[in-house]
Amino acid sequence: MLGGKRLSDVKIFAMGGLGEIGKNMYCVEYEDEIIIIDCGVKFPENEMFGIDLVIPDISYLKDNQHKIKALLLTHGHEDHIGAIPYILRQIKVPIYGGRLTLGLVKAKLEEHRLQNEVKLIPISEDTEIPFAKLKATFFRTNHSIPDSLGVVLYTPEGMVIHTGDFKFDMTPVGQTTEYGKIARIGASGDVLALLSDSTNSERPGFTMSERTVGEGILDVVRKARGRIILATFASNVHRLQQVVDAAEQCNRKVAVIGRSMEKVFLIGQELGYIQMPEGMLIDIKHIDNYADNQVLIICTGSQGEPMAALTRIASGSHRTVSIYPEDTVIISASPIPGNTINVSRTIDKLYRAGANVVLSHAFDIHASGHGSSEELKLMLNFIRPKYFIPIHGEYRMLKTHSKLAQQVGIEESNIFIMDNGEVLNCNREKAWLSKVQAGIVLIDGSGVGDVGNIVLRDRKHLAEDGLMVVVVSLDMKNFKILTGPDIVSRGFVYVRGSESLIQEATQLVRGRLQEALDKKIKEWSELKSQINEVIKPFIYEKTGRNPMILTILMEV
Repeated sequence: MLGGKRLSDVKIFAMGGLGEIGKNMYCVEYEDEIIIIDCGVKFPENEMFGIDLVIPDISYLKDNQHKIKALLLTHGHEDHIGAIPYILRQIKVPIYGGRLTLGLVKAKLEEHRLQNEVKLIPISEDTEIPFAKLKATFFRTNHSIPDSLGVVLYTPEGMVIHTGDFKFDMTPVGQTTEYGKIARIGASGDVLALLSDSTNSERPGFTMSERTVGEGILDVVRKARGRIILATFASNVHRLQQVVDAAEQCNRKVAVIGRSMEKVFLIGQELGYIQMPEGMLIDIKHIDNYADNQVLIICTGSQGEPMAALTRIASGSHRTVSIYPEDTVIISASPIPGNTINVSRTIDKLYRAGANVVLSHAFDIHASGHGSSEELKLMLNFIRPKYFIPIHGEYRMLKTHSKLAQQVGIEESNIFIMDNGEVLNCNREKAWLSKVQAGIVLIDGSGVGDVGNIVLRDRKHLAEDGLMVVVVSLDMKNFKILTGPDIVSRGFVYVRGSESLIQEATQLVRGRLQEALDKKIKEWSELKSQINEVIKPFIYEKTGRNPMILTILMEV
Protein backbone atom coordinates (compact mmCIF):
# COMPACT_ATOMS: atom_id res chain seq x y z
CA MET A 1 0.00 0.00 0.00
CA LEU A 2 1.19 3.54 -0.82
CA GLY A 3 -0.75 6.38 0.85
CA GLY A 4 -3.70 4.03 1.33
CA LYS A 5 -3.82 3.19 -2.38
CA ARG A 6 -3.42 -0.45 -3.45
CA LEU A 7 -0.57 -1.20 -5.83
CA SER A 8 -1.15 -3.32 -8.93
CA ASP A 9 -1.31 -7.11 -8.65
CA VAL A 10 1.53 -9.40 -9.70
CA LYS A 11 0.59 -11.77 -12.54
CA ILE A 12 2.38 -15.13 -12.81
CA PHE A 13 1.71 -17.49 -15.72
CA ALA A 14 3.31 -20.10 -18.00
CA MET A 15 3.37 -20.31 -21.78
CA GLY A 16 4.67 -23.89 -21.35
CA GLY A 17 6.05 -26.29 -18.75
CA LEU A 18 2.91 -27.01 -16.71
CA GLY A 19 1.40 -30.49 -17.03
CA GLU A 20 4.23 -31.56 -19.34
CA ILE A 21 7.96 -32.25 -19.51
CA GLY A 22 9.59 -29.60 -21.68
CA LYS A 23 8.58 -26.33 -23.37
CA ASN A 24 9.40 -24.38 -20.20
CA MET A 25 8.47 -20.70 -20.43
CA TYR A 26 7.28 -18.73 -17.41
CA CYS A 27 6.30 -15.06 -17.13
CA VAL A 28 5.94 -12.53 -14.34
CA GLU A 29 3.99 -9.36 -15.20
CA TYR A 30 3.65 -6.22 -13.14
CA GLU A 31 1.90 -3.19 -14.64
CA ASP A 32 3.83 -2.38 -17.85
CA GLU A 33 6.72 -4.85 -17.33
CA ILE A 34 6.94 -8.54 -18.29
CA ILE A 35 9.93 -10.71 -17.39
CA ILE A 36 10.20 -14.07 -19.20
CA ILE A 37 12.04 -16.97 -17.56
CA ASP A 38 13.31 -19.67 -19.99
CA CYS A 39 12.18 -20.47 -23.52
CA GLY A 40 12.29 -24.20 -24.22
CA VAL A 41 11.11 -26.83 -26.68
CA LYS A 42 9.31 -30.12 -26.22
CA PHE A 43 9.89 -33.18 -28.34
CA PRO A 44 6.83 -34.42 -30.27
CA GLU A 45 4.49 -37.11 -29.02
CA ASN A 46 4.08 -40.33 -31.01
CA GLU A 47 0.89 -39.21 -32.75
CA MET A 48 2.53 -35.99 -34.03
CA PHE A 49 3.59 -37.54 -37.33
CA GLY A 50 6.45 -35.72 -39.06
CA ILE A 51 6.76 -33.01 -36.37
CA ASP A 52 10.30 -32.15 -35.28
CA LEU A 53 9.71 -29.88 -32.27
CA VAL A 54 6.92 -28.28 -30.24
CA ILE A 55 7.29 -24.70 -28.98
CA PRO A 56 4.99 -22.42 -26.92
CA ASP A 57 2.31 -20.26 -28.52
CA ILE A 58 3.34 -16.72 -27.53
CA SER A 59 0.40 -14.80 -28.99
CA TYR A 60 -0.11 -13.00 -25.66
CA LEU A 61 3.54 -11.90 -25.57
CA LYS A 62 3.39 -10.67 -29.19
CA ASP A 63 0.36 -8.58 -28.30
CA ASN A 64 2.26 -7.16 -25.31
CA GLN A 65 5.71 -6.80 -26.90
CA HIS A 66 6.02 -3.26 -25.50
CA LYS A 67 5.96 -4.64 -21.94
CA ILE A 68 8.68 -7.30 -22.35
CA LYS A 69 11.92 -6.26 -20.63
CA ALA A 70 14.07 -9.42 -20.47
CA LEU A 71 14.38 -13.14 -21.09
CA LEU A 72 16.23 -14.69 -18.12
CA LEU A 73 17.70 -18.19 -18.65
CA THR A 74 18.13 -20.54 -15.69
CA HIS A 75 20.40 -22.99 -17.57
CA GLY A 76 21.30 -24.37 -20.99
CA HIS A 77 19.14 -27.47 -21.49
CA GLU A 78 17.04 -27.71 -24.67
CA ASP A 79 13.77 -27.72 -22.73
CA HIS A 80 14.78 -24.26 -21.43
CA ILE A 81 16.58 -22.63 -24.41
CA GLY A 82 15.56 -24.64 -27.50
CA ALA A 83 12.71 -22.38 -28.67
CA ILE A 84 14.78 -19.16 -28.62
CA PRO A 85 15.54 -19.05 -32.40
CA TYR A 86 11.84 -19.45 -33.22
CA ILE A 87 10.58 -17.02 -30.57
CA LEU A 88 13.08 -14.31 -31.61
CA ARG A 89 11.41 -14.18 -35.02
CA GLN A 90 8.23 -13.06 -33.26
CA ILE A 91 9.40 -10.83 -30.40
CA LYS A 92 12.54 -8.81 -29.62
CA VAL A 93 14.00 -9.19 -26.14
CA PRO A 94 17.48 -9.00 -24.53
CA ILE A 95 18.64 -12.41 -23.23
CA TYR A 96 20.44 -12.89 -19.90
CA GLY A 97 22.19 -16.13 -18.91
CA GLY A 98 25.31 -17.78 -17.48
CA ARG A 99 28.43 -18.10 -19.64
CA LEU A 100 27.86 -21.71 -20.72
CA THR A 101 24.14 -21.09 -21.23
CA LEU A 102 24.85 -18.15 -23.56
CA GLY A 103 27.57 -20.16 -25.31
CA LEU A 104 24.98 -22.80 -26.21
CA VAL A 105 22.42 -20.13 -27.18
CA LYS A 106 24.98 -18.36 -29.39
CA ALA A 107 25.75 -21.59 -31.27
CA LYS A 108 22.01 -22.14 -31.77
CA LEU A 109 21.50 -18.58 -33.06
CA GLU A 110 24.41 -18.94 -35.49
CA GLU A 111 22.76 -22.07 -36.95
CA HIS A 112 19.63 -20.00 -37.58
CA ARG A 113 21.62 -16.92 -38.71
CA LEU A 114 20.15 -14.80 -35.92
CA GLN A 115 23.36 -13.96 -34.04
CA ASN A 116 23.06 -10.25 -34.93
CA GLU A 117 19.37 -10.02 -34.01
CA VAL A 118 19.64 -10.14 -30.22
CA LYS A 119 21.70 -8.86 -27.32
CA LEU A 120 23.21 -11.64 -25.14
CA ILE A 121 24.15 -10.40 -21.66
CA PRO A 122 26.20 -12.68 -19.35
CA ILE A 123 25.16 -12.92 -15.71
CA SER A 124 26.27 -14.75 -12.55
CA GLU A 125 24.85 -15.37 -9.10
CA ASP A 126 26.09 -11.89 -8.11
CA THR A 127 24.28 -9.99 -10.90
CA GLU A 128 21.49 -7.47 -10.23
CA ILE A 129 19.29 -6.30 -13.10
CA PRO A 130 17.14 -3.25 -12.26
CA PHE A 131 14.02 -2.48 -14.28
CA ALA A 132 11.59 0.41 -13.77
CA LYS A 133 9.45 -1.33 -11.12
CA LEU A 134 11.01 -4.79 -10.86
CA LYS A 135 14.49 -6.07 -10.08
CA ALA A 136 16.09 -9.45 -10.82
CA THR A 137 18.82 -11.15 -8.78
CA PHE A 138 20.04 -14.75 -8.85
CA PHE A 139 21.30 -17.61 -6.70
CA ARG A 140 23.56 -20.48 -7.75
CA THR A 141 22.00 -23.96 -7.85
CA ASN A 142 23.30 -27.41 -8.65
CA HIS A 143 21.98 -29.28 -11.69
CA SER A 144 23.34 -31.59 -14.40
CA ILE A 145 24.82 -28.65 -16.31
CA PRO A 146 27.09 -25.80 -15.07
CA ASP A 147 25.90 -22.20 -14.68
CA SER A 148 22.49 -23.19 -13.32
CA LEU A 149 20.73 -20.33 -11.56
CA GLY A 150 17.60 -19.65 -9.57
CA VAL A 151 15.82 -16.33 -10.17
CA VAL A 152 14.59 -13.78 -7.61
CA LEU A 153 12.22 -11.12 -8.93
CA TYR A 154 11.59 -8.23 -6.55
CA THR A 155 8.11 -6.73 -6.98
CA PRO A 156 6.31 -4.09 -4.88
CA GLU A 157 4.15 -6.96 -3.51
CA GLY A 158 7.08 -9.17 -2.48
CA MET A 159 9.59 -11.52 -4.10
CA VAL A 160 8.73 -14.10 -6.78
CA ILE A 161 11.23 -16.99 -6.73
CA HIS A 162 11.86 -19.39 -9.63
CA THR A 163 14.16 -22.25 -8.56
CA GLY A 164 15.18 -23.36 -12.05
CA ASP A 165 16.03 -27.08 -12.25
CA PHE A 166 17.89 -28.03 -9.09
CA LYS A 167 19.01 -30.67 -6.63
CA PHE A 168 20.79 -30.33 -3.29
CA ASP A 169 24.02 -32.24 -4.02
CA MET A 170 26.28 -32.16 -0.97
CA THR A 171 29.31 -33.44 -2.92
CA PRO A 172 28.78 -31.91 -6.36
CA VAL A 173 31.06 -31.81 -9.36
CA GLY A 174 31.56 -28.09 -9.90
CA GLN A 175 30.12 -25.30 -7.79
CA THR A 176 27.83 -25.85 -4.81
CA THR A 177 24.35 -24.48 -4.23
CA GLU A 178 24.22 -21.14 -2.36
CA TYR A 179 22.38 -22.55 0.64
CA GLY A 180 23.04 -19.47 2.76
CA LYS A 181 21.67 -17.06 0.19
CA ILE A 182 18.53 -19.17 -0.34
CA ALA A 183 17.95 -19.33 3.43
CA ARG A 184 18.37 -15.54 3.75
CA ILE A 185 15.81 -14.96 0.99
CA GLY A 186 13.27 -17.03 2.91
CA ALA A 187 14.21 -15.51 6.26
CA SER A 188 13.27 -12.06 4.95
CA GLY A 189 9.62 -13.12 5.22
CA ASP A 190 8.82 -11.25 2.01
CA VAL A 191 8.44 -14.12 -0.52
CA LEU A 192 5.14 -13.66 -2.33
CA ALA A 193 5.35 -16.78 -4.54
CA LEU A 194 7.62 -19.74 -5.22
CA LEU A 195 7.77 -21.58 -8.56
CA SER A 196 9.66 -24.85 -7.97
CA ASP A 197 10.84 -27.80 -10.12
CA SER A 198 8.55 -30.85 -9.71
CA THR A 199 10.29 -33.43 -11.95
CA ASN A 200 11.29 -35.86 -9.17
CA SER A 201 8.51 -35.07 -6.69
CA GLU A 202 7.35 -38.71 -6.83
CA ARG A 203 10.82 -40.04 -5.95
CA PRO A 204 11.38 -40.45 -2.17
CA GLY A 205 14.50 -39.38 -0.31
CA PHE A 206 17.45 -37.58 -1.88
CA THR A 207 18.86 -37.76 -5.41
CA MET A 208 22.22 -39.51 -5.74
CA SER A 209 25.30 -37.27 -5.90
CA GLU A 210 26.98 -36.70 -9.25
CA ARG A 211 30.33 -37.54 -7.61
CA THR A 212 29.03 -41.07 -6.90
CA VAL A 213 28.34 -41.39 -10.64
CA GLY A 214 31.95 -40.48 -11.39
CA GLU A 215 33.15 -43.25 -9.08
CA GLY A 216 30.78 -45.74 -10.74
CA ILE A 217 31.97 -44.80 -14.23
CA LEU A 218 35.64 -45.08 -13.18
CA ASP A 219 34.98 -48.56 -11.77
CA VAL A 220 33.40 -49.75 -15.06
CA VAL A 221 36.17 -48.17 -17.18
CA ARG A 222 38.87 -49.86 -15.08
CA LYS A 223 37.32 -53.31 -15.55
CA ALA A 224 36.63 -53.01 -19.30
CA ARG A 225 39.02 -55.01 -21.53
CA GLY A 226 38.14 -53.71 -24.99
CA ARG A 227 36.91 -50.38 -26.34
CA ILE A 228 34.41 -48.37 -24.34
CA ILE A 229 31.48 -46.56 -25.96
CA LEU A 230 29.67 -44.28 -23.51
CA ALA A 231 26.37 -42.57 -24.33
CA THR A 232 24.99 -39.74 -22.22
CA PHE A 233 23.22 -36.40 -22.57
CA ALA A 234 25.47 -33.99 -24.48
CA SER A 235 24.52 -31.14 -22.13
CA ASN A 236 25.63 -32.99 -18.98
CA VAL A 237 29.02 -31.26 -18.87
CA HIS A 238 29.85 -32.45 -15.33
CA ARG A 239 29.31 -36.04 -16.49
CA LEU A 240 31.51 -35.50 -19.54
CA GLN A 241 34.32 -34.16 -17.34
CA GLN A 242 34.09 -37.19 -15.08
CA VAL A 243 34.25 -39.52 -18.10
CA VAL A 244 37.35 -37.66 -19.33
CA ASP A 245 38.91 -37.99 -15.85
CA ALA A 246 38.20 -41.75 -15.81
CA ALA A 247 39.72 -42.15 -19.28
CA GLU A 248 42.83 -40.25 -18.18
CA GLN A 249 43.28 -42.45 -15.11
CA CYS A 250 42.97 -45.58 -17.27
CA ASN A 251 45.28 -44.30 -20.05
CA ARG A 252 42.58 -44.14 -22.72
CA LYS A 253 42.25 -41.68 -25.59
CA VAL A 254 38.86 -39.98 -26.00
CA ALA A 255 36.94 -39.65 -29.29
CA VAL A 256 33.62 -37.80 -29.58
CA ILE A 257 30.79 -38.48 -32.04
CA GLY A 258 27.39 -36.88 -32.47
CA ARG A 259 26.79 -33.32 -33.64
CA SER A 260 25.43 -32.01 -30.34
CA MET A 261 28.17 -33.79 -28.35
CA GLU A 262 30.91 -32.29 -30.54
CA LYS A 263 29.37 -28.82 -30.14
CA VAL A 264 29.19 -29.09 -26.32
CA PHE A 265 32.79 -30.38 -26.14
CA LEU A 266 33.97 -27.45 -28.23
CA ILE A 267 32.06 -24.82 -26.20
CA GLY A 268 32.89 -26.53 -22.89
CA GLN A 269 36.63 -26.57 -23.64
CA GLU A 270 36.59 -22.95 -24.87
CA LEU A 271 34.94 -21.79 -21.61
CA GLY A 272 37.04 -24.04 -19.36
CA TYR A 273 34.22 -26.33 -18.19
CA ILE A 274 35.79 -29.41 -19.83
CA GLN A 275 39.51 -29.83 -19.20
CA MET A 276 41.67 -32.58 -20.66
CA PRO A 277 45.41 -33.10 -21.29
CA GLU A 278 46.92 -32.11 -24.63
CA GLY A 279 46.67 -34.90 -27.20
CA MET A 280 44.02 -36.89 -25.30
CA LEU A 281 41.17 -35.99 -27.66
CA ILE A 282 41.50 -37.83 -30.98
CA ASP A 283 39.55 -37.83 -34.23
CA ILE A 284 37.07 -40.70 -34.48
CA LYS A 285 38.69 -41.68 -37.81
CA HIS A 286 41.94 -42.50 -35.99
CA ILE A 287 40.62 -44.90 -33.32
CA ASP A 288 41.95 -47.92 -35.24
CA ASN A 289 45.47 -46.57 -34.74
CA TYR A 290 45.19 -47.49 -31.03
CA ALA A 291 44.70 -50.75 -29.14
CA ASP A 292 41.11 -51.43 -28.12
CA ASN A 293 41.93 -50.95 -24.43
CA GLN A 294 43.28 -47.46 -25.19
CA VAL A 295 40.05 -46.03 -26.65
CA LEU A 296 36.95 -44.46 -25.05
CA ILE A 297 34.24 -43.10 -27.36
CA ILE A 298 31.71 -40.58 -26.02
CA CYS A 299 28.55 -40.34 -28.13
CA THR A 300 24.93 -39.19 -28.30
CA GLY A 301 21.96 -41.56 -28.45
CA SER A 302 21.24 -42.40 -24.81
CA GLN A 303 17.51 -41.93 -25.57
CA GLY A 304 17.44 -44.22 -28.62
CA GLU A 305 16.96 -41.30 -31.04
CA PRO A 306 16.73 -42.80 -34.56
CA MET A 307 19.56 -40.72 -36.11
CA ALA A 308 21.82 -40.44 -33.04
CA ALA A 309 25.30 -41.98 -33.01
CA LEU A 310 24.65 -44.91 -30.63
CA THR A 311 21.51 -45.96 -32.51
CA ARG A 312 23.40 -46.04 -35.80
CA ILE A 313 26.33 -47.90 -34.20
CA ALA A 314 23.91 -50.49 -32.78
CA SER A 315 22.23 -51.04 -36.14
CA GLY A 316 25.58 -51.24 -38.02
CA SER A 317 24.87 -48.14 -40.11
CA HIS A 318 27.51 -45.79 -38.64
CA ARG A 319 30.19 -45.03 -41.22
CA THR A 320 33.14 -45.16 -38.77
CA VAL A 321 32.28 -47.24 -35.69
CA SER A 322 30.99 -50.82 -35.51
CA ILE A 323 30.51 -53.03 -32.45
CA TYR A 324 33.33 -55.49 -31.68
CA PRO A 325 32.65 -58.51 -29.41
CA GLU A 326 34.87 -57.15 -26.59
CA ASP A 327 33.29 -53.66 -26.61
CA THR A 328 31.70 -52.29 -23.44
CA VAL A 329 28.78 -49.92 -24.04
CA ILE A 330 27.85 -47.69 -21.07
CA ILE A 331 24.46 -45.94 -21.20
CA SER A 332 24.81 -43.21 -18.57
CA ALA A 333 21.22 -41.98 -18.65
CA SER A 334 17.72 -43.18 -17.85
CA PRO A 335 14.97 -43.10 -20.49
CA ILE A 336 12.85 -39.96 -20.64
CA PRO A 337 9.11 -40.87 -20.52
CA GLY A 338 8.08 -41.85 -24.05
CA ASN A 339 11.56 -43.02 -25.10
CA THR A 340 11.56 -46.39 -23.32
CA ILE A 341 10.71 -48.44 -26.44
CA ASN A 342 13.43 -46.80 -28.56
CA VAL A 343 16.03 -47.26 -25.81
CA SER A 344 15.09 -50.94 -25.35
CA ARG A 345 15.35 -51.51 -29.10
CA THR A 346 18.84 -49.98 -29.20
CA ILE A 347 20.01 -52.04 -26.20
CA ASP A 348 18.70 -55.21 -27.84
CA LYS A 349 20.67 -54.47 -31.02
CA LEU A 350 23.83 -53.83 -28.99
CA TYR A 351 23.48 -57.21 -27.30
CA ARG A 352 22.91 -58.88 -30.70
CA ALA A 353 26.11 -57.28 -31.98
CA GLY A 354 28.04 -58.84 -29.07
CA ALA A 355 28.61 -55.81 -26.83
CA ASN A 356 28.78 -55.88 -23.04
CA VAL A 357 26.07 -53.35 -22.12
CA VAL A 358 26.23 -51.50 -18.79
CA LEU A 359 22.96 -49.81 -17.75
CA SER A 360 22.28 -47.18 -15.09
CA HIS A 361 19.78 -49.26 -13.09
CA ALA A 362 22.44 -51.93 -12.45
CA PHE A 363 25.41 -49.65 -11.72
CA ASP A 364 25.84 -46.18 -10.18
CA ILE A 365 26.55 -44.57 -13.56
CA HIS A 366 23.68 -42.08 -13.76
CA ALA A 367 22.11 -39.60 -11.37
CA SER A 368 19.23 -37.26 -12.04
CA GLY A 369 19.84 -33.53 -12.01
CA HIS A 370 16.52 -32.95 -10.23
CA GLY A 371 15.88 -33.01 -6.50
CA SER A 372 13.78 -35.79 -4.97
CA SER A 373 11.00 -35.27 -2.43
CA GLU A 374 13.19 -34.46 0.59
CA GLU A 375 15.12 -31.83 -1.40
CA LEU A 376 11.88 -30.27 -2.61
CA LYS A 377 10.65 -30.06 0.99
CA LEU A 378 13.97 -28.51 2.01
CA MET A 379 13.60 -25.81 -0.67
CA LEU A 380 10.05 -25.09 0.54
CA ASN A 381 11.32 -24.79 4.11
CA PHE A 382 14.13 -22.48 3.02
CA ILE A 383 11.91 -20.13 0.98
CA ARG A 384 8.67 -20.19 3.03
CA PRO A 385 6.47 -18.53 0.37
CA LYS A 386 2.95 -17.18 0.82
CA TYR A 387 1.82 -18.77 -2.48
CA PHE A 388 3.26 -21.91 -4.07
CA ILE A 389 3.11 -22.92 -7.76
CA PRO A 390 4.61 -26.34 -8.60
CA ILE A 391 6.10 -26.18 -12.13
CA HIS A 392 8.11 -28.28 -14.57
CA GLY A 393 6.31 -31.62 -14.63
CA GLU A 394 3.32 -33.66 -15.69
CA TYR A 395 0.13 -33.16 -13.70
CA ARG A 396 0.74 -36.05 -11.28
CA MET A 397 4.19 -34.57 -10.46
CA LEU A 398 2.68 -31.15 -9.78
CA LYS A 399 -0.01 -32.76 -7.60
CA THR A 400 2.58 -34.75 -5.60
CA HIS A 401 4.67 -31.60 -5.14
CA SER A 402 1.61 -29.77 -3.81
CA LYS A 403 1.14 -32.51 -1.19
CA LEU A 404 4.79 -32.12 -0.15
CA ALA A 405 4.14 -28.39 0.29
CA GLN A 406 1.18 -29.12 2.56
CA GLN A 407 3.37 -31.45 4.63
CA VAL A 408 5.78 -28.58 5.40
CA GLY A 409 2.96 -26.24 6.43
CA ILE A 410 1.82 -24.34 3.33
CA GLU A 411 -1.96 -23.93 3.34
CA GLU A 412 -3.75 -25.85 0.62
CA SER A 413 -5.69 -22.71 -0.35
CA ASN A 414 -2.37 -20.98 -1.14
CA ILE A 415 -1.15 -23.76 -3.50
CA PHE A 416 -2.03 -23.39 -7.17
CA ILE A 417 -1.71 -26.32 -9.59
CA MET A 418 -2.07 -24.44 -12.85
CA ASP A 419 -2.27 -25.13 -16.59
CA ASN A 420 -0.41 -23.28 -19.31
CA GLY A 421 -2.19 -19.97 -19.88
CA GLU A 422 -3.71 -19.76 -16.40
CA VAL A 423 -2.69 -16.57 -14.58
CA LEU A 424 -2.18 -16.28 -10.83
CA ASN A 425 -3.10 -12.70 -9.95
CA CYS A 426 -1.75 -12.10 -6.46
CA ASN A 427 -0.88 -9.55 -3.84
CA ARG A 428 -0.04 -9.76 -0.14
CA GLU A 429 -3.72 -10.21 0.82
CA LYS A 430 -5.28 -12.49 -1.81
CA ALA A 431 -4.81 -14.45 -5.04
CA TRP A 432 -7.15 -15.54 -7.84
CA LEU A 433 -6.93 -17.10 -11.30
CA SER A 434 -7.63 -15.75 -14.78
CA LYS A 435 -6.49 -16.78 -18.27
CA VAL A 436 -4.39 -15.69 -21.24
CA GLN A 437 -3.93 -17.46 -24.57
CA ALA A 438 -1.45 -20.34 -24.51
CA GLY A 439 -0.99 -23.44 -26.61
CA ILE A 440 1.48 -25.13 -28.90
CA VAL A 441 3.16 -24.29 -32.18
CA LEU A 442 4.49 -27.20 -34.26
CA ILE A 443 7.85 -27.12 -36.07
CA ASP A 444 8.00 -29.28 -39.21
CA GLY A 445 11.28 -28.81 -41.10
CA SER A 446 11.58 -25.11 -41.83
CA GLY A 447 7.84 -24.57 -41.32
CA VAL A 448 6.80 -22.89 -38.07
CA GLY A 449 3.13 -23.13 -37.17
CA ASP A 450 1.97 -24.08 -40.68
CA VAL A 451 1.06 -27.58 -39.48
CA GLY A 452 -2.01 -27.53 -37.27
CA ASN A 453 -4.53 -29.97 -35.82
CA ILE A 454 -6.25 -30.60 -39.16
CA VAL A 455 -2.96 -31.55 -40.87
CA LEU A 456 -2.00 -33.77 -37.91
CA ARG A 457 -5.41 -35.44 -38.06
CA ASP A 458 -4.89 -36.17 -41.76
CA ARG A 459 -1.39 -37.57 -41.11
CA LYS A 460 -2.78 -39.81 -38.37
CA HIS A 461 -5.55 -40.98 -40.72
CA LEU A 462 -3.01 -41.75 -43.47
CA ALA A 463 -0.73 -43.60 -41.02
CA GLU A 464 -3.54 -45.75 -39.66
CA ASP A 465 -5.65 -46.53 -42.76
CA GLY A 466 -3.76 -45.39 -45.86
CA LEU A 467 -5.01 -43.63 -48.98
CA MET A 468 -7.19 -44.44 -52.00
CA VAL A 469 -7.14 -42.15 -55.02
CA VAL A 470 -10.04 -42.30 -57.50
CA VAL A 471 -9.28 -40.66 -60.89
CA VAL A 472 -11.98 -40.08 -63.54
CA SER A 473 -11.98 -38.13 -66.83
CA LEU A 474 -15.35 -36.63 -67.83
CA ASP A 475 -16.99 -35.07 -70.88
CA MET A 476 -19.28 -32.56 -69.20
CA LYS A 477 -20.83 -31.34 -72.47
CA ASN A 478 -22.29 -34.77 -73.14
CA PHE A 479 -22.34 -35.92 -69.47
CA LYS A 480 -20.22 -38.99 -70.18
CA ILE A 481 -17.35 -40.83 -68.49
CA LEU A 482 -14.38 -40.84 -70.88
CA THR A 483 -11.77 -42.82 -68.88
CA GLY A 484 -11.72 -44.48 -65.50
CA PRO A 485 -12.49 -44.70 -62.75
CA ASP A 486 -8.87 -45.63 -62.01
CA ILE A 487 -8.21 -46.50 -58.38
CA VAL A 488 -4.75 -46.15 -56.87
CA SER A 489 -3.92 -47.37 -53.35
CA ARG A 490 -1.10 -46.22 -51.06
CA GLY A 491 -0.70 -47.72 -47.60
CA PHE A 492 -4.13 -49.38 -47.84
CA VAL A 493 -4.01 -52.56 -49.92
CA TYR A 494 -1.55 -53.83 -52.51
CA VAL A 495 -3.46 -53.36 -55.77
CA ARG A 496 -2.06 -56.42 -57.56
CA GLY A 497 -3.06 -58.63 -54.65
CA SER A 498 -6.58 -57.20 -54.43
CA GLU A 499 -7.81 -57.15 -58.04
CA SER A 500 -11.34 -58.31 -57.23
CA LEU A 501 -11.79 -55.65 -54.52
CA ILE A 502 -10.52 -52.89 -56.83
CA GLN A 503 -12.66 -54.10 -59.76
CA GLU A 504 -15.80 -54.20 -57.63
CA ALA A 505 -15.08 -50.73 -56.23
CA THR A 506 -14.47 -49.42 -59.78
CA GLN A 507 -17.83 -50.75 -60.99
CA LEU A 508 -19.66 -49.23 -58.01
CA VAL A 509 -18.07 -45.81 -58.59
CA ARG A 510 -18.76 -45.94 -62.35
CA GLY A 511 -22.41 -46.87 -61.77
CA ARG A 512 -23.06 -44.13 -59.18
CA LEU A 513 -21.18 -41.49 -61.19
CA GLN A 514 -23.10 -42.31 -64.40
CA GLU A 515 -26.39 -42.05 -62.48
CA ALA A 516 -25.39 -38.55 -61.34
CA LEU A 517 -24.38 -37.54 -64.87
CA ASP A 518 -27.67 -38.85 -66.27
CA LYS A 519 -29.37 -36.41 -63.87
CA LYS A 520 -27.30 -33.59 -65.45
CA ILE A 521 -25.44 -32.85 -62.17
CA LYS A 522 -22.59 -30.43 -62.96
CA GLU A 523 -21.20 -29.41 -59.56
CA TRP A 524 -17.82 -31.02 -58.88
CA SER A 525 -18.48 -31.11 -55.13
CA GLU A 526 -21.73 -33.03 -55.62
CA LEU A 527 -20.10 -35.52 -58.01
CA LYS A 528 -17.26 -36.15 -55.53
CA SER A 529 -19.79 -36.55 -52.74
CA GLN A 530 -21.67 -39.19 -54.76
CA ILE A 531 -18.41 -41.15 -55.23
CA ASN A 532 -17.52 -40.96 -51.53
CA GLU A 533 -21.02 -42.05 -50.50
CA VAL A 534 -20.74 -45.29 -52.42
CA ILE A 535 -17.06 -46.21 -51.97
CA LYS A 536 -16.53 -45.52 -48.24
CA PRO A 537 -19.16 -47.94 -46.86
CA PHE A 538 -18.15 -50.57 -49.46
CA ILE A 539 -14.47 -50.46 -48.48
CA TYR A 540 -15.29 -50.54 -44.77
CA GLU A 541 -17.66 -53.51 -45.22
CA LYS A 542 -15.05 -55.49 -47.19
CA THR A 543 -11.89 -54.65 -45.21
CA GLY A 544 -12.90 -53.14 -41.85
CA ARG A 545 -10.68 -50.15 -42.71
CA ASN A 546 -11.43 -46.51 -43.39
CA PRO A 547 -8.77 -45.12 -45.78
CA MET A 548 -8.64 -41.50 -46.80
CA ILE A 549 -10.46 -41.16 -50.15
CA LEU A 550 -9.04 -38.59 -52.56
CA THR A 551 -11.24 -38.03 -55.65
CA ILE A 552 -9.76 -36.37 -58.75
CA LEU A 553 -12.20 -35.39 -61.52
CA MET A 554 -10.78 -34.08 -64.81
CA GLU A 555 -12.83 -32.45 -67.56
CA VAL A 556 -11.65 -33.21 -71.09
